[in-house]
Amino acid sequence: MSANTIWSRTEGVYSLTVTILARLSGCLLVAASVNLGACAQVDARGVEAKKTTITVSAAASLAVAYKELGKQFEQMNPAVKIRFNFASSSSLVNQIQSGAPSDVLAAADLTSFYRLRAKRAVVGLPKVFAHNAMQLIVKPGNPLGITSITDLNKAKTVSLCAKTVPCGIYARQLLSRSSVMIAESKITRGVDATASLNAVANGDADAGIVYATDALSAKKRVRVIAIPGATNIKAAYGIGVIRASKHGVVAERFVAFVLSSQGKRILSSYGFQAP
Repeated sequence: MSANTIWSRTEGVYSLTVTILARLSGCLLVAASVNLGACAQVDARGVEAKKTTITVSAAASLAVAYKELGKQFEQMNPAVKIRFNFASSSSLVNQIQSGAPSDVLAAADLTSFYRLRAKRAVVGLPKVFAHNAMQLIVKPGNPLGITSITDLNKAKTVSLCAKTVPCGIYARQLLSRSSVMIAESKITRGVDATASLNAVANGDADAGIVYATDALSAKKRVRVIAIPGATNIKAAYGIGVIRASKHGVVAERFVAFVLSSQGKRILSSYGFQAP
């Protein structure tokens, strides 16, 4: 066998080897790309999973304003997610006392915090972050000509909050100050301020007493009749961290944001008064 013949065979083997290696390299590159893609997806999910979620239990009357507060807080803190639980303040206290997970409580009164402090369920004293007032609302067009609290006896049905929730307690104080008594048979009671407003907006009641902020958010669904300041109620809203919170540092950060100048501006834009 000549040298040229031997070299030719070697060259063929070399070419075949290079070709096989090239194809194998291509397969390895494809496999590596697939694996890197999978890793990227896992990593993205991992980053998402690393977000700290805190639950903010807030009075129903805070729903619209707090959703905006939460949105802006999340933008400033990308690693944090806010989960809201809106209900009457008394219901929220009952939930927390029953062990429902919560990191922050924002209530439409301060009494709710005293109930929790008695059980050592809240950290420190509540911080007042806003004030609210009460307003008289009637059906659009005001068909019964109601112009003040004393005219509520003209109504066949009056919408008030439940007796044990803050807006119901404030309404009772307001009626007492105005020396107005309404038969319980003429009253329909909502579980919270939102439900009480909807009763009038939906035509189930002729008039009602709700928070000024709720009346403002209702826009044309109801007609608002202002209650004089001398007679009105100044409702103090408090906020605090729940002792059982597993994310106390983040919860404190959210409380600080609500109390900040930016937080106050947001609350003011929804009709809440400065503390």
